[in-house]
Amino acid sequence: MVLNYIWIAFFLIAFVVALLRLIIFQDVEVFPELVNATFEYARSGFTISLGLTGVLTLWLGFMKIAEHGGMVQALTRVTAPFFRRLFPDLPKDHPAYGSMMMNFAANMLGLDNAATPLGLKAMKEMQTANPKKDTASNAQIMFLVLNTSGLTIIPVSVMVYRAQFGAANPADIFLPIMLATFFSTLAGIISVSIVQRIKLYDPIILAWLGGMTAMVVGLIYGFSLLDRSLMSTVSLLVANFILFSFITLFIVRAALQKVNVYESFIEGGKEGFTIAIKIVPYLVAILVAIGVFRASGAMDFLIDGIAAFFGWFGVDTRFVDALPTALMKPLSGGGARGMMVDAIDAYGVDSFAGRLASTVQGATDTTFYIIAVYFGSVGIRKTRHAVSCGLIADFTGIIAAILIGYLFFG
Repeated sequence: MVLNYIWIAFFLIAFVVALLRLIIFQDVEVFPELVNATFEYARSGFTISLGLTGVLTLWLGFMKIAEHGGMVQALTRVTAPFFRRLFPDLPKDHPAYGSMMMNFAANMLGLDNAATPLGLKAMKEMQTANPKKDTASNAQIMFLVLNTSGLTIIPVSVMVYRAQFGAANPADIFLPIMLATFFSTLAGIISVSIVQRIKLYDPIILAWLGGMTAMVVGLIYGFSLLDRSLMSTVSLLVANFILFSFITLFIVRAALQKVNVYESFIEGGKEGFTIAIKIVPYLVAILVAIGVFRASGAMDFLIDGIAAFFGWFGVDTRFVDALPTALMKPLSGGGARGMMVDAIDAYGVDSFAGRLASTVQGATDTTFYIIAVYFGSVGIRKTRHAVSCGLIADFTGIIAAILIGYLFFG
């Protein structure tokens, strides 16, 4: 419903702004520009969706190899001791743990198609231990906030779009997104733990959080010591080395498990075309709405107003061009994706705005959509502190993405 209202608002605001331009400024070209924008952005949405097929096929093939080779299960076993301490209200051997761990692992590896059904299954299993069926339990809230924080190891979807737009290196946002999602996830865990009084000073929790924090701080500090050109070279090398190492690990592990690696790749790759076709109406819908919003001049008024506000305080305002993606992200994943595509199309895929919008897009997940789908699937109406903690994670991820964007691309 939120996206429905946003979509309607884009058209209504565009009409009002265009009407004011016509009446006050005698701009007789504004309404032809609006209509032309609908055709242009509809064509752009279809072209982008169709062009995604090849890269989606490639990555979904690799991810299917990881799935068949047991990498998802292996990641689940490694993270189990940490996550079990975050869900103290669930019995130790509750069946929800398996689905939760698989969901987290699938999210971190970019297996979106596997993550959602696993998440819904976990929510349903947790509901069996929930004494108040219409009210979110502590475990369900922690699980949901961890999903909304969007912790990602391989940001496949963002890299796919950057590749489609001809980025010099689609993986140059790999490290910035990984760092931003870490801060988002950390904020989500801390906020929920404070409300639920979870003991974060548990040795295993401290070891995990401390180790990950030390690694991230070390990465940021190390890159901050490099000059801009060397930082770009090193970050690209590290990002692509890690990515190709993952691909190699997927293949080697699957081969050792006697998996037919080639057939697994083909099986996963077949999903690429199906997914690309399915997203056509969604992408066209949001891009057309954004197109008329931009053509009317409303987008320029919004951006110029925000830029003037921050400029008055002497703040570098280049981040404002990527701000629409950040503002849309908690409300709609499709809407944020459309804003990212629009920023890339308007400013260039390798521009600061294009890279920052891509980083923001991957920095966190869509809080309201996840709440609606996950809680709605089990009939939960009282969300308690899920929304507030989810938005804290979103806000932290977005701020981190902007600051890290300046560090890597500024």
